[in-house]
Amino acid sequence: MNAIRKAQEAYSQTARTIKTPRSTEYEAFARITNALKSSTSSGQKDIRRLAGALHDNRHLWTILASDVADTGNALPADIRARIVYLAEFTHLHSARVLSDGVSAAPLIEINTAIMAGLRGEGQRP
Repeated sequence: MNAIRKAQEAYSQTARTIKTPRSTEYEAFARITNALKSSTSSGQKDIRRLAGALHDNRHLWTILASDVADTGNALPADIRARIVYLAEFTHLHSARVLSDGVSAAPLIEINTAIMAGLRGEGQRP
């Protein structure tokens, strides 16, 4: 194997491991949203998997709310307030999913909308 080929392989491995904060957030939302969908998609809810997915989702939203509560956060105040509101809604609705058997669909919809925003969809030209 020649030196150029080795350099190309080494560079390609490094390039694949570099992630942006935005892509990391997207992956976290995608993983959790898929878990929410799969735990509610079968005819019967898998309560154990659903509880785990709800826990992970609450944890993610707690991290986001903590981040936007930091005075050093660069997001505009109105967006920060909306994220805190969504985090609170997520916590309350998750409890209702477990205790009252309401649908997790609103949580999935919120996460899906956030994922679209992280991908840059729906932005004004």
